[in-house]
Amino acid sequence: MSDPTREAAFDLLTAVLERRRPLEEALGALPGVPPRDRAAAHRLAAAVLRRAGTLDAVLEPYLRKQPPDPVRTVLRLGAAGLLLLETPGHAAVATAVGLTRARGLAPFSGLVNAVLRKVAAAGPGALAELDGPRLDTPAWLWSSWGPAARKIALAHQQEAPLDLTMKPGTPVPPGGDVLPIGSVRFPAGTKIGEIEGFDAGQLWVQDAAATLPARLLAARPDERIADICAAPGGKTGQLAATGASVTALERDPARLARLEDNLKRWSLAATCIQADATAWRPPEPFDAVLLDAPCSATGTIRRHPDVMHLKRQRDVLALTESQDKLMRAAAAMLRPGGRLIYAVCSLQPEEAEPRIQAAIADGHLRHDPFRREELAMLPEAITDKGFLRTHPGLWAERGGMDGFFAARLIRL
Repeated sequence: MSDPTREAAFDLLTAVLERRRPLEEALGALPGVPPRDRAAAHRLAAAVLRRAGTLDAVLEPYLRKQPPDPVRTVLRLGAAGLLLLETPGHAAVATAVGLTRARGLAPFSGLVNAVLRKVAAAGPGALAELDGPRLDTPAWLWSSWGPAARKIALAHQQEAPLDLTMKPGTPVPPGGDVLPIGSVRFPAGTKIGEIEGFDAGQLWVQDAAATLPARLLAARPDERIADICAAPGGKTGQLAATGASVTALERDPARLARLEDNLKRWSLAATCIQADATAWRPPEPFDAVLLDAPCSATGTIRRHPDVMHLKRQRDVLALTESQDKLMRAAAAMLRPGGRLIYAVCSLQPEEAEPRIQAAIADGHLRHDPFRREELAMLPEAITDKGFLRTHPGLWAERGGMDGFFAARLIRL
């Protein structure tokens, strides 16, 4: 029984788990897969990545020994269909057996058939006694998230909603829910191309938490603003929409091209420069700089569950060294009294407050705590030291948000 969706999902999971390629990159490289099958394969692969620990725990009692990695991938796909996506039992088992044969694993087709029949017989009750949030979260991440770990991991079990940023004056599209911070939210699975105003460039996709760094910068008309590591451009768009004069820096030429295309589609203006921010210097100092630094991206696991499988604890140290270099470069771009927003879409403590302490120790910056009134609608995201810290467990009743850390600094 051939199933192009599951074959594509198998290829995506193989790319992530065996070749360590990001899921979105692997999705873009799928050859000749129709859009509908591509979208379904992405959803299925993401479900497996999101709940891999739980799926393995369900399969374990029925396995005498560890199967080869490709066979485990087939079993995980079958179990995900049965337990997470409500695929009828006979269809889930038959397509898994067909996938086993299609991917050259025919000697294991009997094993796949037997194991998945037992999983189908157990049904959703197989999940009842399992601690899914803990099983699905790598130990190093769980321990690093502290008391919020369970709330964060629970939020990771669900697909993230679709959040939009609207250009000023754009009416709220039908069906959208206006959040307290101004973003417009649609349910998970909403197709962006079908939302009124998207084709006209009146809105763009941006998680609600991702809008906060630009809001905290509070750009004013005619101010000179730099957006460092700017692609794909959501924050650049926010800044440009205020009437500020924005310079967007991006080192990667392909990502810069995407940024320029987005600004053009949104009819927003910014000076786009391909440059390494640690080496580039402006012709004159800026009034403000927004640095959304490259990071572990663990705050985006809801949207990118492959992050849990691709990142390692040792990766964080190298990232913090890069973040410190970018902070020093950003400080050098500011006029005296100019403000700097440092932000990362990370939940890792090492990428947060210690980076601020390191910047202050350099002697170029002093800490300017957030003013409470700027985030009056989100007081639960302000730490006792005045930093911004969001995580997916916040606003659980509204569908959560990505994890971000942000701080505002003033140059001496």
